[in-house]
Amino acid sequence: MRVIGRMLFVSMVAAASLGAMSQQHSEQPASDKEIRIGNVMPYSGPLSEFGAIGQAEAAYFDMINARGGINGRKIRFITRDDNSDPASALELTRNLVEKDDVHLMFGSFGTPGNLAARRYLNEKKIPQLFVASGDEELSQAEKFPWTMGWQPSFRSEGRIYANYIQAYYSRKKIVVLWQNDQFGRQLYKGIQEGLGDLNRHVVVDIAFDINDAHLDGHVSILKRTGADIFVFLGVPSTASQVIKLAASLNWHPVFIVNDASASIANAMAPAGLENSAGVISAAFLKDPSDPAWKDDPAMKDWFAFMDRYHQVESTNNSAALYGYAAAEALTQVLKQCGNDVSRENIMRQATSLKSFGPSVALPDIRMNTSASNYLPIKQMRLVQFDGRSWQPFGDVIETAFTEGAAR
Repeated sequence: MRVIGRMLFVSMVAAASLGAMSQQHSEQPASDKEIRIGNVMPYSGPLSEFGAIGQAEAAYFDMINARGGINGRKIRFITRDDNSDPASALELTRNLVEKDDVHLMFGSFGTPGNLAARRYLNEKKIPQLFVASGDEELSQAEKFPWTMGWQPSFRSEGRIYANYIQAYYSRKKIVVLWQNDQFGRQLYKGIQEGLGDLNRHVVVDIAFDINDAHLDGHVSILKRTGADIFVFLGVPSTASQVIKLAASLNWHPVFIVNDASASIANAMAPAGLENSAGVISAAFLKDPSDPAWKDDPAMKDWFAFMDRYHQVESTNNSAALYGYAAAEALTQVLKQCGNDVSRENIMRQATSLKSFGPSVALPDIRMNTSASNYLPIKQMRLVQFDGRSWQPFGDVIETAFTEGAAR
């Protein structure tokens, strides 16, 4: 997901609007007329393509403020760049709490940074809500009651792909190319757990670094195994390269990519639509670049939002849509708070969501939370790219079940 205008945004992140305040203003104490929200994002560094999440969240809260705020309070969204570094994420989080006096941390990106800040935030009793990570370690209600995930867990997503392979290709050879970090490891762990005895069919797996310069060599090695199933677990910019490389080698296995890479605009199209035809994934949000949603009312609202509040060159960024959906979910929590925006009540309302469906979620995807359930979204749909659009197949899958049971 290449972030259009990223450098301009980074230079202006502290000066634009209520969605990104200057240091002078952010030093001011919080008032009863605003809700201060802290956020940490990789606007620079190896994962900067996901900075689009924070950009969209800032724009979403600008829209909310233009409509009068939430229960009479304006949102002050203060987002900082951690350069994809966990130590920086912790330090920035401390500053947001101790200098900027935020009510809560929301939507910070990545497993390492959120894990680094988790103990501090729980000791301070600061809500760490809807973190942008699918690591189950960030949804441990009993151990860390102030930290809550948002999206389906990476392990559960991995199990979905394993279940698909078991159902359709139980005797075929499998290769896996996975990103060598907690994100990639958790996805691959879910696949291994789900495959069980069928792990014997995984003939080769290769771990790669985010800036790996040897993707062509990796894909060549995997092709030579004669595998029928190619599972890719990583980011969209790498997925597009890998799909294109496989096609250039005249290798056309059953191609499975993880949800974060399943973007038409940011992975399938750059790889070549013909090369990408047949790719399998699992999803819980609509793809803004999918023509299937052109007449969908929620997506029309999305494009109107992008035109008015988040004017970038492309409106088809899936990371931006993720940020929009997460911000919509937090807005629901804050609406439920009424006049009590204490940290305790914010957490109480976050654990009281009942069948809330983000407008840009796929049909029948719902958020449900409780004091013991810190995984708000547990459902996904298997989808296949037909060269133009994602086609869903099968039922909505409840990922909380170890066997990925269909609802």
